Amino acid sequence: MGECNNVISTYEADQHVIAAAQHILKALAKSKIVSDDLRKTVMDLDIHLSSMSRISGGNGGGFKEVERGLKFAQEKVMSWEANDSMIWDSGSRESSEYLKAVDDIQTLTQSLQSLSVSDTWKKKNLLQRADGVLHIAMSRLEEELVHILVKHKQYFEPEYMLIHSNRVDMVLDESFVSVEDETIEEIPCRTSDASQSVSCTVDLVHSDIVPDLMSIANVMFASGYHQEFCQGFITSRRHALDEYIVILEIEKLSIGDVLKMEWSCLNFEIKKWIRAMKIIVQVYLPSEKRLCKQILGPFGTVYSFCFAEISKTSMFHLLNFGEAIAMGTYTPEKLFRLLDMYEVLSSLAVEVDLLFFEEVSSFIKAEFHKLLTKFGDTVRSTFLTFDNAIATNPSTNKFPGGGVHHLTKYVMNYIMTLCEYGDTLNLLFADESPVHPDIEPDISALTFSPVGRHFQKITATLESNLSNKCRLYKDMALQHIFMMNNIHYIVQKIKSSELSLYFGDAWLRVHTANFQQDARNYERVTWSTALSLLREETGSKASLKTRYTGFIDAFEEVYRTQTGWCVPDVQLREDLQISISQKLVHAYRTFTGKNSANIGDKWIKCNVDDLEHYILDLFEGSPKSLNHHQLKARGLSFRISLP
Repeated sequence: MGECNNVISTYEADQHVIAAAQHILKALAKSKIVSDDLRKTVMDLDIHLSSMSRISGGNGGGFKEVERGLKFAQEKVMSWEANDSMIWDSGSRESSEYLKAVDDIQTLTQSLQSLSVSDTWKKKNLLQRADGVLHIAMSRLEEELVHILVKHKQYFEPEYMLIHSNRVDMVLDESFVSVEDETIEEIPCRTSDASQSVSCTVDLVHSDIVPDLMSIANVMFASGYHQEFCQGFITSRRHALDEYIVILEIEKLSIGDVLKMEWSCLNFEIKKWIRAMKIIVQVYLPSEKRLCKQILGPFGTVYSFCFAEISKTSMFHLLNFGEAIAMGTYTPEKLFRLLDMYEVLSSLAVEVDLLFFEEVSSFIKAEFHKLLTKFGDTVRSTFLTFDNAIATNPSTNKFPGGGVHHLTKYVMNYIMTLCEYGDTLNLLFADESPVHPDIEPDISALTFSPVGRHFQKITATLESNLSNKCRLYKDMALQHIFMMNNIHYIVQKIKSSELSLYFGDAWLRVHTANFQQDARNYERVTWSTALSLLREETGSKASLKTRYTGFIDAFEEVYRTQTGWCVPDVQLREDLQISISQKLVHAYRTFTGKNSANIGDKWIKCNVDDLEHYILDLFEGSPKSLNHHQLKARGLSFRISLP
């Protein structure tokens, strides 16, 4: 009798404890300061305590309570099996009741296992029945999980990230083969914030359903169905990421497909890839990892495993495209797009390290860094082919008029654009020898940097090639005009851009002196003979007439030829014309002023003003001749010599 009283007392004590706990939980649930997540947890615990209350009687009574409780829970579970609608679509009440039924099954099973009953067969049968119902309930919860994830997934617009590149494509000929035959346009410099990190998170599923997902996770993990939960969660979220990759217009291309693709199409795919990499790594995956941690964080590192499984397929898809690009062999014109890809990978390295720092996902991080290294090698090798391409550019056709050669424009526009990638290139070439034997050292700014040395070497190679091209002209004066034009163009491009930081003042002074020397050499070759005819101011009338006539003939020949020559830079052309005028007009004025009586007015073909006007026609790129009709049209006083 005493033992019975002890059992009753223990039972009553348990009931009092459970009742007190339930009272506290209900008070917490009604509190306004409790968060939604905590309130949901409190309600789940209240359900669990209710189940304990129903089954905490004596052994015999407890078995019957378990049997009755299991029957009630089974009816609840099976009633939804006959229902075609989804539980969580029916409302919070229905979903809470279903979870309560499942929780009851778990609690009843635990209680049944702890009961000592004489009829072990009946206990075993009841356990098998409970396990069967639990399995049905777990399958239903997995189905509900996937349904909730699919129904409530959210995508942010790609434009959410303002990462549109301001970089311009190089509008250049695709090879140096036809560079002498086609015009190359000036290329404006691009600006970029490729290295700027803009990681952020967004809600990939509606925030209201996160507590429901957590509740399902709690129930399934507690029942030992964690693998089923993870499988459903991973599959659903992986499909969502695959769908978003499609939204970003990323096609599933094999490495073979990429290697066979025409550059125009590949260039377009690269642009999409750059955009997608930024969005996926900086926004989507951080958001996905946050969701995994919200729902699975309480269960340890399992969230890291799920995140890795969700991410790996799409990440490897993106990385495989990059690997296919890195495997190719490219002409220098394609370097800029390769640099864009390298810079994106480099700028995302920190984010990737943070996303996949756990051991379970480290293989993704390792593949990313392997691709980054491979891209660095591809960029270096492509860059180094540029200097060789300049050196081997053939010199077979004379450039008309001795103007600025297409190759010169090409190279300078090319390195001006490369200047915008200076920091990246300096990192890639950081291990090179600090001094290049062909480059004179300069203390200015970045001239000692790896990319500065490469730029100077490239221009040195260009100058050597131009020297070969100028020899195609038989006229020595035109050779000097050609070199003057091209070296002047190089100097002006460097002075007017950030390239000046990589070349320095000393380099600019030397090369300014070089094109000025070519201008002086041109004047010497062209005008020394003509000027010599005007310098001797004495002599017989016949000799004076002969020298004057020789000067006019020489000038007419120069005029006919050199009006067709081209000095494109207006200031350079004016400076050259002024220099010619100062020498030629002064000598002509002095000679005709002192010898007009001896020569005779009828022999003087033009006055000083006429000569000055004729000089202004030089280097316009439009051949002209000194003839009677042209002079009348210009309104100039031109005197025709008599026979």
